[in-house]
Amino acid sequence: MSRIGRLPIVIPEGVTVTVNSNRICVAGPKGQLEWMMPAGVEVKIADKQAAVTASASNLHGLSRSLIANMVKGVSDGWSKTLELAGTGYRASTTGAELNLSLGFSHGVKIPAPEGIAFEVAENKITVRGADKVKVGEVAAKIRLLRPADPYKAKGLKYEGEVIRRKAGKAAKAGATGPAAAGGGK
Repeated sequence: MSRIGRLPIVIPEGVTVTVNSNRICVAGPKGQLEWMMPAGVEVKIADKQAAVTASASNLHGLSRSLIANMVKGVSDGWSKTLELAGTGYRASTTGAELNLSLGFSHGVKIPAPEGIAFEVAENKITVRGADKVKVGEVAAKIRLLRPADPYKAKGLKYEGEVIRRKAGKAAKAGATGPAAAGGGK
């Protein structure tokens, strides 16, 4: 039995969890999420806690983690922050749309999917939402537009991500090698 799967999920105030056969619905102040549970997974709710049981051991911990992420998402929400670095690279929001200037010949406009909100402060873009998977997907798609390069570290990177820098080509200070020693013709 999974160690993670055995842990109960604490349901905070203002969050309701309902189970109808194999569909679980979690609603709270940040929104509502639904998930179709696989066969063999059951959820029992008692005393503001949810307990997950599964007949297949490979689904136990996964199911518990997905439900716990749903509960946290509708109560607190999830967010990913991207940092923008580079001369002339800018970000702004207009309504529910993210406008990016990433050094292309044209601006890039990204409409916010349902349940996702964008915030821009200085050189940081924050993607917020109740669904952890959707927040991660949208942040990854934004980052793929211009990932930070290893030579100048210009572009988009996740907050706290370390970009390993490369030295690049060294300038020719003096001729060295077989051609300089007279060995090559």
